[in-house]
Amino acid sequence: MRARIDEDAKGRRQVSEACLEPCAIERGMRIIGGKWTGSILWHLKDGPVRFNDLSRMIGGASKKMITERLRQLEEQGLVRRQVMDTSPVSVQYSVTEFGQTALCFLDELRKWSEELPQELDRTT
Repeated sequence: MRARIDEDAKGRRQVSEACLEPCAIERGMRIIGGKWTGSILWHLKDGPVRFNDLSRMIGGASKKMITERLRQLEEQGLVRRQVMDTSPVSVQYSVTEFGQTALCFLDELRKWSEELPQELDRTT
């Protein structure tokens, strides 16, 4: 379905086929669009990473925030959590097969953002 604006003979505008529920873009952004979510997935793309290593890789994010995002990603089936039988116990995370499907467009987003003009960095 595609929303559109129709105009009647008197020039009045009316929306036809308006989105009543979140569209596909909004649904995807609700999953991937959270702060640090894309970065977490991106840093897990090459294989399992221990939590402390992941927190070191993502500068600016607190361990609490990373923990929250990892829990969300795990609940959504994008990330797998594995408790390691080590002393002390450690936890590592990896991207699931479903999570791998997000990496292609995250890579496109990375390429797009690398080409953005520098002055846009000052507006965020």
